[in-house]
Amino acid sequence: MHMKTRLIAAAALIALSAPGLAHRGWLLPSATIFSGSSDWVTVDAAASNDLFFPDHRPMPTANIKVWAPDGSEGKIANAATGSVRSTFDVQLDKPGTWKIGTVQSGVGGSFKVDGVEYRLGGRRGPGGPGGPGAPANPNAPRFVSSVDEIPANATDIQIIESSGRNEIFATAGEPTTTVFQPTNKGLEMQPITHPAELVQGEPAQFRFLVDGKPAPNLKVTIIPGGKRYRDGDGAFEVTTGADGIARVDFPEAGMFWLNTSLADKSPSAPKATGRRMSYTATLEVMAP
Repeated sequence: MHMKTRLIAAAALIALSAPGLAHRGWLLPSATIFSGSSDWVTVDAAASNDLFFPDHRPMPTANIKVWAPDGSEGKIANAATGSVRSTFDVQLDKPGTWKIGTVQSGVGGSFKVDGVEYRLGGRRGPGGPGGPGAPANPNAPRFVSSVDEIPANATDIQIIESSGRNEIFATAGEPTTTVFQPTNKGLEMQPITHPAELVQGEPAQFRFLVDGKPAPNLKVTIIPGGKRYRDGDGAFEVTTGADGIARVDFPEAGMFWLNTSLADKSPSAPKATGRRMSYTATLEVMAP
């Protein structure tokens, strides 16, 4: 994928996962617990106003990744994209817990050279230098596609590194934990209570990590599906402790959307001045 296209796609996906925006990105599995050795899970993927009701735009399937229970790379099948949602299948042909989702990263921002503003990533607008239309607007910002194009004499550098994960889990037979091993890069979730063992009324625990270390005081938003049939969205928040653990008591059975985000000044990308991270998961909670 071209660098600039990757930056745009990453920014869009991360924005759609943010809890403050109307359109939330989500993955919805047909089920999360299977007893057979060759079952299939079907997944819907979209961004919408109401969780799990596609009404806005489909999520691209090109960036979907699959991790098998032994840590090997799996694949999706039967992918299709419609006007408001995408769908795909994954065959659970190995016993244990699978992880399915997206991992996106990119950088974007602005800087100046001799008082002229430049932007990293994004689209060239009409009338802007390098964009369609004439004459070009001399006051419009210029664009570069890579941090390598930022010159040594650049000033007012505001480059943000962004990353986001959006995950679901499916277990065939006995639950396993290999797919939960952290990469120690960015914001990750390491469940203490296995996703296949979430039950209404039984407190669950999830550890959140930043670069492999516990993330304290992190606000985690949890929203049940089915808002179409309620007056409110039913959202509630929990906060991680010093150990990075969020303790969640799910009030009902069903599918839940979990999301958290964090910004700091510890980017790994060259010339970046800060970073923004997000994590999203869809979890199925069973009735007792």
